[in-house]
Amino acid sequence: MADLKLGYGLELYRGAQLEVPVDTVKQCEELGYDIVWTAEAYGSDAMTPLAYLAATTSRIRLGTSVVQVAARTPAATAMQAMTIDAMAGGDRMVLGIGVSGPQIVEGWYGRPWGKPNAMLRDYVAIMRKVLRREEGVAHDGSQIALPYTGPGSIGQGKALKSIMHGNPNIPIFIASGGPMNSALAAEVADGWLPMGYGPDGADVFAEPLARGFAKRDPALGGPESFETWVSLTVEITDDVAASIARRKPLRTMYIGGMGSKSHNYHRDAMARAGFPEEAAKIQELVLAGRRDEAIAVMPDAYIEQGSLLGSPKRIAEKFVSAVPKGATGVTVRTEQSEALVLLADLAGTRDTGR
Repeated sequence: MADLKLGYGLELYRGAQLEVPVDTVKQCEELGYDIVWTAEAYGSDAMTPLAYLAATTSRIRLGTSVVQVAARTPAATAMQAMTIDAMAGGDRMVLGIGVSGPQIVEGWYGRPWGKPNAMLRDYVAIMRKVLRREEGVAHDGSQIALPYTGPGSIGQGKALKSIMHGNPNIPIFIASGGPMNSALAAEVADGWLPMGYGPDGADVFAEPLARGFAKRDPALGGPESFETWVSLTVEITDDVAASIARRKPLRTMYIGGMGSKSHNYHRDAMARAGFPEEAAKIQELVLAGRRDEAIAVMPDAYIEQGSLLGSPKRIAEKFVSAVPKGATGVTVRTEQSEALVLLADLAGTRDTGR
């Protein structure tokens, strides 16, 4: 799988304390990993660790998977991205964005949930204008308008051009699971971070992606240049059953409780991956306070679907089939140095020097 790129997924946002594993990221860089990803929820942010890693690495790309669009204006997000990219030496920043969910958007950021698809379209368009510096940034979108002339305005807003001449070609990725935002990613973004892709993702998402590519600006490049990144959790272990069991409580929490009853993208992702009945039951039990029963419903097969667990031999045997059709990159999630080495060998990144 010589053309497959590898990424390393940091999950700093889940910790009560922030510790950036610089040595591990350096190891990934030496192993030929293409990118290191950060994320955010409602604790540590995704951007600051990348600025830190920009100073301690030299080649590996620095990506967000994802920054939440409710957290910053599009101009502020573009400013941060081009600043980090410049600090990193250029052509290293990848800006992955997502809408999060209404509990965080309205509860943490105090922003209206509104129309997420229209918000993403406006957001990407404004960031492109900021980065390209072709003229003062003006935008008349259904969710965001610049200059601002709404309630509270004194009418003195001006269409401004970035003082900094940053990288105009910072890639923009969209994270999505539903058909509308997935189509939008194919239309306006450089890459895609799908939720609930599953082994049949290429077929499940074929129609919305085709719809988006049909509207795509040729200047962005064709479908062949579009990046699609999926994730695999990797653990070298002699006890696969125990490894699966350890992962069930956290996965159950996300599917059952990370979101409201009507808006839970982790539940929807599990359903798209082939487990709709189990996803619905898990959410029902978690919301009823029956967490242990919900964990018991979680299928082993669903945990294994997004994982490579077992001996190096077992992982090697499953590696090719674990990478779904259509994926151009795999984000490795592991706490084991030896697992990072194993995946680099299986993907051939050490041989190519990527």
